Amino acid sequence: MTDARFEDGREAPLNLGAVDVEDLKIMSSLTQDAVFPATEMRWDRAARRFALLLNRFRWEEGTARAASPERVQSVLAFDTVTAVASSGIDRRDKDTILSVLTMEFIASEAPSGHIVITLAGDGAIRLEVEAIEATLKDVTKPYVAPSRTTPSHPE
Repeated sequence: MTDARFEDGREAPLNLGAVDVEDLKIMSSLTQDAVFPATEMRWDRAARRFALLLNRFRWEEGTARAASPERVQSVLAFDTVTAVASSGIDRRDKDTILSVLTMEFIASEAPSGHIVITLAGDGAIRLEVEAIEATLKDVTKPYVAPSRTTPSHPE
């Protein structure tokens, strides 16, 4: 008898796209409480792409994972980005760990606007975009969350 393998289960890595506000809300809920080092942010100005390598909490597993909460590394990428700004982030501190709270779209002249990624501790990243074009893709197998707890938010 052998141990079960990830490939044997029904679980599949996420590979989602967002092209409107409703899609972005779903993506926001799946990236809530994702953590990443400040060094894992990249903006390719020529390609007009901004990306983050996240350690995402697997909210899609719901209460089924309460006894063994999991995280997975994911790439969150945005295309059609024309400018990037941030506040409350010290990019010089290589040990800074950031945590995603929410993502929202603020329209300017349709379909363009700003995607604001709000971070814990009063930080934020603002992306000026021509349109919402985002992807969220899991790039590793899930692993037991190092804290062994499910994130919680006081009401």
